[in-house]
Amino acid sequence: MLNLLLVATGQQLASADLRALLQVLKRDDLGFEVKLEIADPRRQPQLLELHRLLATPALVKLSPAPRQVFAGSPISPRLQSWLPRWQQLAVVNDLGINRGSLDLEASRSRRELQLEDQLLVMRQENETLIERLGIQERLLRMVAHELRTPLTAAKLALQSHQLGQIDERRYQEVVRRRLDDIEALSKDLLEVGTTRWEALFNPKRLSLGKLAAEAILELEKLWVGKALRLITDIPADLPDVYGDERRLHQVLLNLLENAFKFTPSGGEVRLTLLHRTQQWLEVSVGDSGPGIPAAQQKQIFLDRVRLPQTADTTSGYGVGLSVCRRIAEVHGGRIWVVSEPGEGACFHVSVPVWSGQDQPALTKGHPGP
Repeated sequence: MLNLLLVATGQQLASADLRALLQVLKRDDLGFEVKLEIADPRRQPQLLELHRLLATPALVKLSPAPRQVFAGSPISPRLQSWLPRWQQLAVVNDLGINRGSLDLEASRSRRELQLEDQLLVMRQENETLIERLGIQERLLRMVAHELRTPLTAAKLALQSHQLGQIDERRYQEVVRRRLDDIEALSKDLLEVGTTRWEALFNPKRLSLGKLAAEAILELEKLWVGKALRLITDIPADLPDVYGDERRLHQVLLNLLENAFKFTPSGGEVRLTLLHRTQQWLEVSVGDSGPGIPAAQQKQIFLDRVRLPQTADTTSGYGVGLSVCRRIAEVHGGRIWVVSEPGEGACFHVSVPVWSGQDQPALTKGHPGP
């Protein structure tokens, strides 16, 4: 018996790679019985840490030993390349294969095959550990970067209070909430070393319009100081969304702060919330800045980028957009940008609409254009 565990979301199961994988495992000519269990990582996040999974989808060979993990895409070709070896090693008896049907190399003994297989698995686990260390380092850098956002909001509130632009009650409220954010992010720094970042969020029913209004007020000094024209379109009848309030607040603050930073004085920034489909609400933040070249529109979501036309006056988008991408993806949505050099940029984020969800599993699908 070959015991396998496939860790994948419903959306990933619909991919061509996993459909091909399932077809391979259903073949009658494998020569041995396959027991396959499929688990959704959003409903069973403990599996990610249990099997030290760095990415999904992932296929785990539970038994017979040694355990093996195939993570990321594509999985199907790698599975097919290992099937002949598993058939050879089936002579260890517990797969119940007809030995006469196996074309074993006469020069190799059972022990040699086992040692070779174990060596390959050890190499795979070593590569996995190296990758895991790299991912944890990047995650720590991302969370540390996000500590800057509440600190900036608290500093702006202090300046506004000193200038008499906000009263004492509003000032204390902003500072208290931002201190709560810093405390929560500090806990993330401690937890991210032992668990997956995606597990550190708590989705619930909430009003995205209210979150957007709060983000605008917190960053008011940034756009008022540059005499920017802020245009908002937040319909009163927007449905509630299903997401993590703190994480979505991070996204709104980051996108708005970038828009204010890259828009020249006297320019225009637009914030729009649109009930795009029955299942998805779309957040759009546009600016009248220098725009983003097509070649860099995907890179900005991956690492720090300094755009040539703004390199003298700004520090680039930083890792904040990478955090926004991860937040969007863990909600089942996505983030993308539409831009032409010299004509500004507009960032779009899709968020699942609340429809009575009462469990951690988020709305499935792949929104966007």
